[in-house]
Amino acid sequence: MTTALTEAPADVAPAAAHRQRRRRATGPLAVLPLLVFVAVSFGVPALAMLNGAFTVKDQATGATSYTTANLTGSFQGAYLTALMGSVKLSAVSAGLATVLGLPLAQAVVTSRFRALREAVLTASGVLANFGGVPLAFAFVATLGNSGVLTRHLSLTERGWDLYSFWGLVVVYLYFLIPLMVLTITPALDGLRSQWREAARNNGATTVQYWLHVALPVLAPSLLGGLVLLFGSAFAAYATAAAMVGSAVPLVTLQIADAISGNVLVGQENVALALSLDMVLIAGLVMAVYLPLQRRSARWLA
Repeated sequence: MTTALTEAPADVAPAAAHRQRRRRATGPLAVLPLLVFVAVSFGVPALAMLNGAFTVKDQATGATSYTTANLTGSFQGAYLTALMGSVKLSAVSAGLATVLGLPLAQAVVTSRFRALREAVLTASGVLANFGGVPLAFAFVATLGNSGVLTRHLSLTERGWDLYSFWGLVVVYLYFLIPLMVLTITPALDGLRSQWREAARNNGATTVQYWLHVALPVLAPSLLGGLVLLFGSAFAAYATAAAMVGSAVPLVTLQIADAISGNVLVGQENVALALSLDMVLIAGLVMAVYLPLQRRSARWLA
């Protein structure tokens, strides 16, 4: 009887180890459907875009050849103007949204009213995803040439024009500021109250605390939010297409024109080259952001 009791744990240990080895062996198989989905949804289009960006079709023979003509053409003339216009619009909109979203998020975090915090965060989640044609229609009806506020405040006489670069910036801020609030709120929650108390005990003012303690710690998170906002504005299409059309040169609108066939003969794949340009710009921005994100995690973890 005593021998059976003492031998039981020895039999259980190999069984537990066997089950653990089986879990390790079948673990990658559980991720396989996700990997297949990502490869089909993102990998195949990416390869097709990369292949088409360097492919030119001969109109006489119908033969295709690999060349850099599409990529070179995407950095010339109207295409370069549209690319720089998108970069400028995205940078200005993201910068303003970051500056305006940070104090709003700080007010939400430090608020004593939990209902207000939940209401603002819920509204931010809704407004951050409100875009496209409905957003364009809302602003046209409100701030357009015959909009309600335009007529009542006589904005046209004061130089206001919704269908311009700065008009588009105002529209983009409508969904970028709420997105910034959602992005930076967790980082603001990570600021420890002991840091503020220590700065205050050493004679630092509120401004000095933010300049020398809070903002350096938040800098990677702020840059991450700036990158996210830049990407959202850079990839936006429907809102600008419904509002300004070709009045403001943007790369997304140029891609739409190229896809619809509004290009010169021999430049059918220039839209794929422009898409590759967008991917390269987004990759460059992310390459700057990722090292700083790891640095921020050490402070706010």
